[in-house]
Amino acid sequence: MRIGFSILLVVSVAGMAQAVALAADSDKAAQPVAVTFSKNVAPILQRSCQTCHRPGSIAPMSLLTYQDARPWARDIKEKVARRLMPPWHIDRNIGITKFKDDPSLSDAEIATISNWVDQGALEGNPADMPPPRQFSDPDKWHIGKPDFVISMPKPYVLKARGGDEYYDIDLDPGFKEDIYLSSVETKPDSGFKVVHHATTNLVEDPEADPVGLFLNEYAVGKNADLFPENSGRLIRAGSKIHLNLHLHPSGEQTPVSVSVGFKFYPKGFVPKYVTFTQHMGDVTELDLPAGQITRSDGYFRLQKPALISAFQPHFHTRGKAQCMEAIYPDVRPDSARPGPARTETLSCVSDYQFGWSITYPYAEDVAPLLPAGTIIHITTWHDNSVNNRYNPNPKNWVGYGQRTIDEMSFAWVSLYYLDEAEFQQRVQARKKMMKTGGQDQLDSRLKQ
Repeated sequence: MRIGFSILLVVSVAGMAQAVALAADSDKAAQPVAVTFSKNVAPILQRSCQTCHRPGSIAPMSLLTYQDARPWARDIKEKVARRLMPPWHIDRNIGITKFKDDPSLSDAEIATISNWVDQGALEGNPADMPPPRQFSDPDKWHIGKPDFVISMPKPYVLKARGGDEYYDIDLDPGFKEDIYLSSVETKPDSGFKVVHHATTNLVEDPEADPVGLFLNEYAVGKNADLFPENSGRLIRAGSKIHLNLHLHPSGEQTPVSVSVGFKFYPKGFVPKYVTFTQHMGDVTELDLPAGQITRSDGYFRLQKPALISAFQPHFHTRGKAQCMEAIYPDVRPDSARPGPARTETLSCVSDYQFGWSITYPYAEDVAPLLPAGTIIHITTWHDNSVNNRYNPNPKNWVGYGQRTIDEMSFAWVSLYYLDEAEFQQRVQARKKMMKTGGQDQLDSRLKQ
């Protein structure tokens, strides 16, 4: 009996000790992990925010240091929690979501910033700070020394205060023969801090198409277009450059000048792949009644197999959302909708903001690879109601037009065509990558 009692006593004491230890561990686990600016938040801001949020850039405040960021802590939390900042409007739940130079925050990063604010926005140990981010000189050409530069003939003087301004000008580079670009870059020479973005279009025939085709864009954090090896952009003899500036007053009168730099392939060289950016899904008969959300649909047929490298929605202040869908030429039972065609949504922008003209360049391993005969279907929604905070006048009917107060409906789509043999080779290479564990969001269009 004594032995049994001793064993029972030992077991009971051991059990009590274990319970106390578990309770202590539980209390420890219940304590929130301290989130600090230096260790947890600064790396996120460096990757996704500081390109704009630094002295002399377009954002209204700097976020380089704890002292910079602390007064704005609650605003930062509110903006990132609503995904208003950083600006990146691709729908994360539809289609392809892997892009080059994607500044958007993950759910975990948003949670980190929210927890930091909720815990009092502590600085933490300054020794935990990552090395300061180094920024390139705004005067630097990222394509290297250009072969040719064209600039505005004189600066546009932006007023000190007031609303955003848009300035358009046509430039004549004087090209006397067709030539292929290996890279192109648009950048401010002066007024860097007030240039929200600058878009260049290539106008081959001003009478037939005064707007032209998209060529290149400058925006804070977006540098040059350097085309892949053996690919390039054709500029035809006599083409003009249309330059559109979106400017944001900074509190002082500012002269603004912008240049476009070109690097060419050697004379007579024709690259294997000719890259171009195409209007797709244009709808010019827009009818947007006051107070309503309106849907428009436009289409573009690919004459040859193609690789799509980038997507940019285009509409004005009443733009709400846009989706790009592929309607394949073959009939398949796994179609996303009933009917004689197999379809796939490639990408959607679900919360468009007119102030941000963003091009979404696909990562190379997921860029849409589409067979000849595919129809690109562009679906656009305009919100001409009081619920659209960017709508300048929700009481007015709106139609198609070039002015900001008018509306448009199309997508800029960058692509290059392939021959059938190379298309099939690339299809097989993607299938092989999928079998060997490649990217989990490789497109279902390759499932034969």
